[in-house]
Order: sequence, then C-alpha cells, then structure tokens
Amino acid sequence: MPRRAAVLALTWPLLLDLSVTANAEDGTQQKLGMRIFNQSCRVCHTKPQIISPQYAPALSMNTLGGKTDLITEVISNGTPRMPGFKYQYKPDEIAAVAAYVKTIPVPATTATPAPGKSNASRDAD
Repeated sequence: MPRRAAVLALTWPLLLDLSVTANAEDGTQQKLGMRIFNQSCRVCHTKPQIISPQYAPALSMNTLGGKTDLITEVISNGTPRMPGFKYQYKPDEIAAVAAYVKTIPVPATTATPAPGKSNASRDAD
C-alpha cells in the first residue's frame, strides 16, 4: 500500500501537467480561430458600423445546432451565398475557426416595437 501511494505521489504532477497542456492547446486553437475569423468572416457575419447592414447571419455557439462537424463542413465547402475556405485554409485552421465560433455568445434579440405598435400597423400607414 505505501508503494502505491508513492507511485501516485510521483505521477500525480505529471497527470496535472497533461491536463494543463491540453487546456493551453484549446486556448491556442481558439486564438488561431479568432484571428482567422477576424480576417475572413467578420466582414460579413458582424455589423461593421451601427448604420451598416449585416450581410450574413450572426454566428454563435448555437450556429447549426452547435454541431462542430456541421460548422466545419460549411466553413470548408461554403453555401450558395458563402464561399468555401477549404482551399484557403488547412483543416486544422478550419477546425480552429469552428472552435472559436462555439465560444461566441448568442446575440441579444433585436429591439421589439413599442407596446401597442406592430410592424403591420406601421406598414399600413
């Protein structure tokens, strides 16, 4: 029994070091994803100015149901309205963007009309 305790005491710091390394790699992947997102995605998926339109949907952790494989596939292959990036970025860079998208909080809902007013009545005037 004392021998097991000694072995555990010697290996415990190594186990902790591995978990810290894994978390550091996740942070590095998300930083890479944020850099690529800012280079290639932000222009369409965020509003550049308050008065400017947003061209593509806002992205968040709920995008495509939060499924990493679907997010990665859309980034790689694109959609009819979005280019694919599989020839521009390596698979690990695309995975980094998907990991970053999963850290973006869900955007606040848009402003609602004042009580007693609806869009239909505004359009009818």
